Amino acid sequence: MDPDIEQSTHELLLRLAGRLPDQLLWRFRDWLGEGAMGTLARTLPRSLLKHRIDLDQTEYRLLVAGLIPHGADWHQVSSTLGVDDVSENRYTFTSSAPEWVNSVDSVSVLIHATLRGRPDVGEVRQSWRHVGVVGQGTAKRVLLITALTGLPRLTGELQRVLRVLGDEEPSVEVIPPRFDLPGYHRAALADSELVCVGAVAGTRLVAA
Repeated sequence: MDPDIEQSTHELLLRLAGRLPDQLLWRFRDWLGEGAMGTLARTLPRSLLKHRIDLDQTEYRLLVAGLIPHGADWHQVSSTLGVDDVSENRYTFTSSAPEWVNSVDSVSVLIHATLRGRPDVGEVRQSWRHVGVVGQGTAKRVLLITALTGLPRLTGELQRVLRVLGDEEPSVEVIPPRFDLPGYHRAALADSELVCVGAVAGTRLVAA
């Protein structure tokens, strides 16, 4: 796959976190990790329109760069460009796990074993996402990882791990260096905890 197309699509899906439904976002990321660009080109623009998710100029350029070369419908793609500002993050985050998570968190243990000291991986953190008041409703684990190469494939790998462990709609945010973090990721990082560190130094995740 063309690395520029891969990077554009990965960054677009990062920017859609917290806006596109989880059950769609993880699947789109899985397809990207598998290189199924034709499937993404057919389905992603249509899903954005169906869920009334407007793109800003930067996101629109990423969509065009990533999916038009693989046959995305021009009319659908052009219809995703919004006239209003992108909506603000509607979630709150906490670094502490909810009560239903065991004192020995098997997911964190496995992620630690998988990514600690791994080449091309920097810092690995996690946060817990809530809708509305913390403690009311379901909390969702969000992984935040810096990596230098193979971001879509690493995302797909970790999504499969989380699904095996019971998270049917995993939230895995693999972030490239010098990425301008959206509000969703800044909020998650502001209330997150360190899981482990890979082999790459100097890639600490910092919430602006």
